[in-house]
Amino acid sequence: MHMSQSRSTGTVEPRATTRRPEVIGERGDRPDGRTRRPATARITGWERRYRLAVACSDVLAIAVCVCGGAALLEGASSGRGLVRAGVVTAVLLLSLVPTWNYRILGQGAEEFRRLGRALLTADVLLAFGAVATGVEQLRGWIFGVLPALTLLCVAQRYALRKVLHRLRAAGRCSLPVLAVGHAEALEDLISRTRSESHLGWRIRAVCTEGRQGTGGSRGRIGSVPVVGGFEEVAEQVRRGSYRAVMISADRYWTRRRLQWLSWQLEGTSAEMVVAPVLMDVAGPRVHVSEVLGMPLLRLSEPVFTGPRLLVKSLMDRLGALLLLLSLSPLLLLVAGAIKLDSGGPVLYRQRRVGHNGEPFVMLKFRTMVTEAESLRDHLTADEGAGPLFKARRDPRTTRIGPLLRGYSMDELPQLVNVVRGEMSLVGPRPPLPDETASYEPEVHRRFMVRPGMTGLWQVSGRSDLSWGESVRLDLRYVENWSLTLDMMILWKTVRAVLGREGAY
Repeated sequence: MHMSQSRSTGTVEPRATTRRPEVIGERGDRPDGRTRRPATARITGWERRYRLAVACSDVLAIAVCVCGGAALLEGASSGRGLVRAGVVTAVLLLSLVPTWNYRILGQGAEEFRRLGRALLTADVLLAFGAVATGVEQLRGWIFGVLPALTLLCVAQRYALRKVLHRLRAAGRCSLPVLAVGHAEALEDLISRTRSESHLGWRIRAVCTEGRQGTGGSRGRIGSVPVVGGFEEVAEQVRRGSYRAVMISADRYWTRRRLQWLSWQLEGTSAEMVVAPVLMDVAGPRVHVSEVLGMPLLRLSEPVFTGPRLLVKSLMDRLGALLLLLSLSPLLLLVAGAIKLDSGGPVLYRQRRVGHNGEPFVMLKFRTMVTEAESLRDHLTADEGAGPLFKARRDPRTTRIGPLLRGYSMDELPQLVNVVRGEMSLVGPRPPLPDETASYEPEVHRRFMVRPGMTGLWQVSGRSDLSWGESVRLDLRYVENWSLTLDMMILWKTVRAVLGREGAY
């Protein structure tokens, strides 16, 4: 997806002496008249090995599930059972092949989205086959073997992804990137790629305005060497064998210049990636369509009504109810420990601001002494971000308080708020009424959805985040929420809680 921001700047378009950038031959010729070479990405050795590992793990999972299903469902029966097992194996293999694309492996939700879609397709095909042939024995495969295979494939791919992320954190298995744009935008881009090393994008060099010419290094941006100016991008790609050219917003990049650069990059190992101006809007809200011969980025409104929201609400309440029932022994144990530790009430009730700015009473297990609020004015060690008050070693905390906070067990009573419909399992952090008084107008957008027990802030560092970063993550969730994103956040929450990341 390519997008550029055009402004009337008075800059001079690149001169075409013998080339005509506005004309492409009918046979796919290059603008300079030479035959255009097919663009090929050089897949590195670690990419091949990772894709092979994913494919082998899927095949092994199919073998285990199919053999287990054949033994349980078909018993020691004859060739018909083997035929059914063979048909299931063939359907599964054909369905899973598109999920082995190296571009989607190792990061993001697209890999698991494709995996789920592939296995659902296999399930539907087998269901149609069972109806068409009247083979009732396929029911066990459809409702037993395939769900088990789904869980096994997801678990295996997640384990492989964790191994890959550890290697990337150690500086291995990354893709070399040439970043292009304004110096300030490049600094932000470099910072993001370093903090999100698991994505595998390593910016090796940058090109920025005012650095034209040839020769050695022209300084550094964020410790990354500046190797040239905007007009040298294609030349630097051929020299450095970069896998991606990441272009950030700059007034230099008009539509024609981006088109010209894309032509120059054809036949190289690099793909062109353009960062849109709306950095935090993505996913299902972004649509590319052609109007008047121009590719336009169409931005739809965030969805806060309709079937998807109804499904989210039902999943929230049903999930919270099931968690309350399954965790009831732990809840009773924690309640007893609080009572024995400091006496007083077990639950702490606090007024928070929820959906559409409506206040509600949020429940938590008490982790501080009963007179904690009156003692707050005497504390000076505020380590919280923005209007939040936080202290790593708060003297008001009870003896069992740090343990409950460290593993987020003090948040479990909020499951009752979810069942009541006051909160969601996933959503922005519910703020205090005093906090909202200092909010900028755009921060009030977080009230467009129900606050959550967990969210992007929970899986991204919690109390270690700055105030600005916490707000950005909350607004990013509001702009881009989806059921798939909710599932990924819930999955990551388990790891964040067990690792006690930013919890105090």
